[in-house]
Amino acid sequence: MSKQQTEKVRVFALGGVGEIGKNMYGIEVDDDIIVVDAGLMFPDDDMLGVDIVIPDVSYLVEQKDRVRGIILTHGHEDHIGGLSYVLKKINVPVYGTKLTLGLVEEKLKEAGIHRQTTLKLIDSNSRIKVGSTNVSFFRVNHSIPDSVGVCVETSQGAVVHTGDFKFDQTPVDGKQADIGKMAAIGSKGVLCLMSDSTNAERPGTTKSETEVGQGIAEVFEHTDGRIIVTTFASNVHRIQQVIHAAVKANRKLAVVGKSMVRVLSIASKLGYLEMPDNLLIEIDEVNKYKDHQLAILTTGSQGEPMSALTRMAKGAHRQITITEHDTVIIAASAIPGNEQSVSGIIDKLHRIGADVVYGQTKVHASGHGSQEELKLMLNLMKPKFFVPVHGEFRMQHAHRALAVEVGVKEEHIYLVDKGEVIEFTKGQARRGGKVPSGNVLIDGLGVGDVGNIVLRDRRLLSKDGILVVVVTLNKKTGEIVSGPNIISRGFVYVRESEKLLEDSNELVSNILKKCVTENVNEWSSLKSNVREGLSRYLFEQTKRRPMILPIIMEV
Repeated sequence: MSKQQTEKVRVFALGGVGEIGKNMYGIEVDDDIIVVDAGLMFPDDDMLGVDIVIPDVSYLVEQKDRVRGIILTHGHEDHIGGLSYVLKKINVPVYGTKLTLGLVEEKLKEAGIHRQTTLKLIDSNSRIKVGSTNVSFFRVNHSIPDSVGVCVETSQGAVVHTGDFKFDQTPVDGKQADIGKMAAIGSKGVLCLMSDSTNAERPGTTKSETEVGQGIAEVFEHTDGRIIVTTFASNVHRIQQVIHAAVKANRKLAVVGKSMVRVLSIASKLGYLEMPDNLLIEIDEVNKYKDHQLAILTTGSQGEPMSALTRMAKGAHRQITITEHDTVIIAASAIPGNEQSVSGIIDKLHRIGADVVYGQTKVHASGHGSQEELKLMLNLMKPKFFVPVHGEFRMQHAHRALAVEVGVKEEHIYLVDKGEVIEFTKGQARRGGKVPSGNVLIDGLGVGDVGNIVLRDRRLLSKDGILVVVVTLNKKTGEIVSGPNIISRGFVYVRESEKLLEDSNELVSNILKKCVTENVNEWSSLKSNVREGLSRYLFEQTKRRPMILPIIMEV
């Protein structure tokens, strides 16, 4: 516990609550703001054209003189994916374990900011000072090595963020969670616990990664044809299990997908993957081997349209096409929101005739603890106050019920939304208003330039299409010189709707003539009259509301 007399401690989430992904949390201790994680989220179906979503960090930018550093719990995209965007706005030191910083460094190089960013290496035994605040760490099990929880010390007690965790009794790398250290933190006194809620609705315990390794090895053992395995690129433990299975079955391994190649390269260079020198082959070499000598590791476990697996299934991949003789192992579960695309790719693979192995039973285990493990964390930490994080609201709600079961007072549990602040003074907690929060949408090179209005227009275009009305007027008299010409895209099939478009032309001409007689000659008024009149008519005729774009020129 810190000896510094802390007047005020505040915690808040800028992302990661009420949603899966985009994890970013703030812990304020007097003048120090410590940020935990800076993740991204993939867009919802209604965010048309958007590539990724990151948290709104305008509060941190306003308070950048107080932000002392960003601590990363582990190397998954939903915890590090937004970092390069955040660092362009607030240049502060970044703390992380060896593998996490290895993955971060590649991202910063791509963004061109690696030279001006300070990366500070920590491990589960580190004790550091961030600003004036003492911070320590503890190891947790997750689906990527080098995952840690964070303990921020204050005079009121520790503020603990678990990171993503489960309690795996037989982890792939043999490194157990620091249960003793967690208990020691709990016995000293935890003011507030912020804990992973992802599997709070799932009873029992999450199965060990080692069981998954056995399931993958069995498939390799009993399969004669080519094996294609898809998983998350960042799931280093799963990649290790595929390597073990390939070695045992005497198969060569080809790796496909840019992110998979990058993670495998970084993890093996840093010593987090064990594999013999002669195991990997280039993708161009697969045709030199018979099917029973080959395994292919690829991205695309979420059925992403442009992923390597989807292109292989469609026959659109340059080197590999999936056939009825192949076995495809999907060693991942669908991220909430991706269920439709995952089931689409499974269906496509079955249509081809491939043997598809998927589902929780055999070849995948979650990286997040189920109910009994969440209770164990609560019992180890014994928090005075509890804030469930990392999950949709229903998961946070289920986590609250678990905390009550193990003895946390219900009035000491706070379910927060993005931006909501919980304030601690003299060992008491209260809701302390809100900080600015929300989504920043990344589309191509644009950061935040796609907002609600642009999305509304995209939704309208995707729903009812667009009509462009082009007309040229005489500058002096206001009379029509040429047009109106109506161009339709995504509204009606022109050849079958000639009468509708002719009548629309006539209507626009009449509206403009009426404007001339009433001496209305301002462009904005002319456009507004055309838009309103034409929109009303088209809705009466078709019950559709296309976007109408009048273009008026003068000669």
